[in-house]
Amino acid sequence: MQKPPNARVQDKRAQEKRAHDARSQDRRAQDGRAQDIRAKDTRANIVQAASKLFYGEGIGRVSMDAVAENAGVTKRTLYYHFDSKDDLVAAYLDARDQPNLTQMAGWFAAAEGGVDEKVAAIFTALAKSARHPKWKGCGFLRTTAELAALPGHPAVKIGARHKAAFATWLAGELEGAGLATPAALARQILLLLDGAFSASLVHRDASWFEEAGAAARALVRAHPRQERASAVS
Repeated sequence: MQKPPNARVQDKRAQEKRAHDARSQDRRAQDGRAQDIRAKDTRANIVQAASKLFYGEGIGRVSMDAVAENAGVTKRTLYYHFDSKDDLVAAYLDARDQPNLTQMAGWFAAAEGGVDEKVAAIFTALAKSARHPKWKGCGFLRTTAELAALPGHPAVKIGARHKAAFATWLAGELEGAGLATPAALARQILLLLDGAFSASLVHRDASWFEEAGAAARALVRAHPRQERASAVS
């Protein structure tokens, strides 16, 4: 049984409305995704601008006005993405965390020889970096030093997490190489590394990394190896 003409017209209009609503919903979803992408790009741009300023000049000397100007955004936009300068400083270190760990792991993996040479390779690579005119030491150590009176600051916690992550990763490599007490050895190597960061910055002399690398190499070579379990007779 055919529907009356008026009913068919109403059905067609209903179908057209549903199609129109679906297209509108798709456009809103696309617009929302585009806005999310733009927001992420803006945030990343702000962090990048802040990173250059904070690393180059220190967090205390950099104003939010300077960050906004270098990022090419208004202060209103800056504070839309970051509630405070503290949040931005934390984001600066957080953005450096994984890339720095990945880079050091890459130097370790690419080096030829045993684990002693691989550890020393990290120091050698950092000595090369320290000879760059714009090198200003370890951003995590410098930022933590500036915030020494604020141990609960989120950036300080990120710095501690970064150093702990490096020690944990290195301990795993040392254990895989058959060395005993790998966690303790990793902390000793980290002490040499952070000492080299500080000394090379104070003296403006990259050779401190090379000397610390030689000490780390000797430390690994002299470290006892894991005892093998005796076979059951």
